[in-house]
Amino acid sequence: MIVIPGPASQELSCKIAELSGKKLVPIEFKRFSDGESRIRFTESVEGEDVAIVQTTGPPQNENLIQLFIMANNARDLKAKSITAVVPYFAYARQDKRFRPGEPFSVKTIVSLFETCGVTRIITVNSHNPEILKTFTMYIDDLSAISLLAQYFKQQGFKEAFSISLGKKAVNMAIQADSVLEGGYGYASTQRDKVTGEVTIEEKTLPIKNRDVVIFDDIISSGGTMAKAVEWTRKQGARRVYTSCVHPLLIGDAKDRILESGAEGIIGTDSVPSPFSVVSVAPLIVKALG
Repeated sequence: MIVIPGPASQELSCKIAELSGKKLVPIEFKRFSDGESRIRFTESVEGEDVAIVQTTGPPQNENLIQLFIMANNARDLKAKSITAVVPYFAYARQDKRFRPGEPFSVKTIVSLFETCGVTRIITVNSHNPEILKTFTMYIDDLSAISLLAQYFKQQGFKEAFSISLGKKAVNMAIQADSVLEGGYGYASTQRDKVTGEVTIEEKTLPIKNRDVVIFDDIISSGGTMAKAVEWTRKQGARRVYTSCVHPLLIGDAKDRILESGAEGIIGTDSVPSPFSVVSVAPLIVKALG
């Protein structure tokens, strides 16, 4: 297998190739004055199993188009198989028609992958792993929560209390607690389907005078996470850290979270950012085999 680094995941691709011992085939990349991308493979991919690594965080549309172009090019150049390694899966949050007339966007994206010749997708902590199982294409959804929890353990947070945002995501807190061993719970969240506004139900957790880590798959605007931090602080938590797999942190998200009382923000390199402290490369290497 050869590893081809997309423009959005150059550093992560190098880590994957180095850890796995697989050959890294660099690309030649140029962005034209009108914003369009030109991507050239620097070596032949004919007869090769190809892993194209390209996250699809902001700018999502550009990163997706680049990935589709690379995948389709690999098919045209007679690659044996094409695995799309998509650490952050754009449009995965639109996993159903929430209101009449809305698109089922993640279904559209998967269909485009198939059309471009992708035979397998590897992603990390997709927003709704269950929906990915309904597609005919094989999609391997990995979890980086244990890696994040291991980081906190190494930083002296063993026995910190693990919290997830929403009951449906409580498995994240359970995974984290299997490492930190300080107990777990969840914040009951409710999102307005029209405005997107999130509220947190008043409930009590055993976190007074304790260290707390709040885990989530994605931090985007930071609004929900900031409210969760305030909620834990009101209950007397000693230190509160926030952690997510995909640190998008749009606009003033960082400031909102830190100003709410969080000690810090820890994310992975699924999306490159100043908070990408933990690497998902070991997870991906294991999945690639």
